[in-house]
Amino acid sequence: MTFTFANVNGKSALISDGSFFDLEVISDGAVSADPMEALAEPETLHTLSSDLESFAASGMVDDVVLGAPVPRPANSFGIGLNYQTHVDEAAMDTPEVPMVFAKLPSCITGPTSDVQMRSGECDYEGELVVVIGSGGKDIREDRAWEHVVGLTVGEDFSDRGAQFMSTPAQFTLGKSMDSFGPTGPVLVSTDSFTDPADLELRTWVNEELRQHDRTSSMIFSIPELISFISRHVTLSTGDLIFTGTPEGVGFRNGVFLIDGDVVRTSIEGIGTLENRCISVPD
Repeated sequence: MTFTFANVNGKSALISDGSFFDLEVISDGAVSADPMEALAEPETLHTLSSDLESFAASGMVDDVVLGAPVPRPANSFGIGLNYQTHVDEAAMDTPEVPMVFAKLPSCITGPTSDVQMRSGECDYEGELVVVIGSGGKDIREDRAWEHVVGLTVGEDFSDRGAQFMSTPAQFTLGKSMDSFGPTGPVLVSTDSFTDPADLELRTWVNEELRQHDRTSSMIFSIPELISFISRHVTLSTGDLIFTGTPEGVGFRNGVFLIDGDVVRTSIEGIGTLENRCISVPD
């Protein structure tokens, strides 16, 4: 049975038909209220999700503010140049292996959190985010999906001035500033999709559609990314992989975000992030 997982007021929950169910309550304490610990119990999440009609809902989703489904990942990785259209607009060479950088966990925020911009060179990048379930080392491509607990939506906000202040570029610094990693609104189990590798992704800025592609356009597939990263780093439950962005980012079009802009990213079958960009003193 599929499940939709959420962070409601810092507590783990399942969602169905607009209602949320406190996992600690409906599991009689068998599943932790801590979202990070709850994600280590995917089989229990599947079982409880199949029987939600037996429980009283804890409340309505529209009445609460959702947090990041994975609020404290041990590791958060970004993948650069993983759509050919983005490689082309960036006028760069197509990578021969995945371009991996750290998107520090301290930047991870919720699906409606404000983005704090410290310069006039901030940019958006709508992305599919993979959430690791059972971790591991040297994961084979043909077993990689078994290590994914679910998928969520992410925005890889970037301060291009900080990113390109020097040569080589400062990817981790420019993409890990506080608030630069909104995720959510929920985590959806991979068996919820006919094909979890082929989902429509769209990003708007102030209602203007800027990015539109399908995740099947990735240069390096999700199994390839998991296998490649796990050859170098042992993956843990809750680790995030921001899988890259398609064409349409601002810096190659000379259009950076300004105070008050609203960036909205939606992925088929998962949901939508909506984040207001706020200028703060540098």
